[in-house]
Amino acid sequence: MKKFLVAILAVATLASFTGCAKSGSASTGSSTSTGSSEKIGVAMPTKSLQRWNEDGTNMKAQLEGKGYKVDLQYAENDVNTQVSQIENMITAGDKVLVVAAIDGSALTDALQKAADAGIKVIAYDRLIMNTPNVDYYATFDNFKVGVIQGQYVESKLGLKDGKGPFNMEIFGGSPDDNNAKVFNAGEMSVLKPYIDNGKLVVKSGQVDFDKVAISGWKSEAAQARMDNIITANYANGTKLDVVLSPNDSLAIGVVASLKSAGYGTADKQFPVLTGQDCDKPNVSALKNDQQSMDVFKDTRTLASKVVEMVSAIVSGKEAPVNDTKTYNNGSKVVPSFLCDPVSVTKDNYKQILIDSGYYKEADIQ
Repeated sequence: MKKFLVAILAVATLASFTGCAKSGSASTGSSTSTGSSEKIGVAMPTKSLQRWNEDGTNMKAQLEGKGYKVDLQYAENDVNTQVSQIENMITAGDKVLVVAAIDGSALTDALQKAADAGIKVIAYDRLIMNTPNVDYYATFDNFKVGVIQGQYVESKLGLKDGKGPFNMEIFGGSPDDNNAKVFNAGEMSVLKPYIDNGKLVVKSGQVDFDKVAISGWKSEAAQARMDNIITANYANGTKLDVVLSPNDSLAIGVVASLKSAGYGTADKQFPVLTGQDCDKPNVSALKNDQQSMDVFKDTRTLASKVVEMVSAIVSGKEAPVNDTKTYNNGSKVVPSFLCDPVSVTKDNYKQILIDSGYYKEADIQ
């Protein structure tokens, strides 16, 4: 683990808005058709989160722009449904499967069937665990996401300058999503030393990932946990300085809890709050000083890279990757392509999200 952290931290500087490392600019799905009639299966977790809708839409548009037929399925966060959808894609003869797993450890049998049928599998954004039958992994540098969040807190509070102590509470993502643990490891690589030296104080005492994880990344569960933390530790007027949230669905639940507890006034300002995905409600929260920062992962860019990988596979070639060492799924090191996440604040969200065409100004209230 130490070697992993050192290796990643060596390159974990804040990313500029350049999209995928080593990949050039993102496609918008208007590329020239290859004329291929191959069918590509795309298995997404749920339509209940904005980001997965955008991932699926961008993937379908760009694949169809290359002439592929696309079988896009959403499983509404039900593992058995996703397994059934993948098995149906295999039976239908899909040439390549792109899978954003609900539970990264639940697809072993289904992917064995894919391997037996000669179908290549790309794990999309979430690493598929404990199987040799995942051929590639396409994602953002998820450790770097956590580092960016940790560095924002470090800089905002002046921790490097010795300021503190500050009170912080920690949230973690779903324990069945390997990315959640990677985000947390990135955050803690920056902030754990300050917890150890007392500059960051977690009043609830809940620091370890298994204590702070929120199953299913559910906003309502994050809101309920934040309610309990405030009641038990901050109702007496103790100041809450930071809430470390790994993504936007949890952050929006935290915002709801904070509002309910009376935060957002001159006498009781919102704490520093992190996030990830730049969902529209969270960008609005950013604009309105309820959320402090976000991490943007441009789904257009990731979709563009996956289309390149699919095209290479269909042509009988090796897919392009830029990491062959980091992502061990418990069965093999999966060749990966990592895109760069970008830090977003109230000061730069227009440049990164509006000017790039990802959102319209009217989308952000």
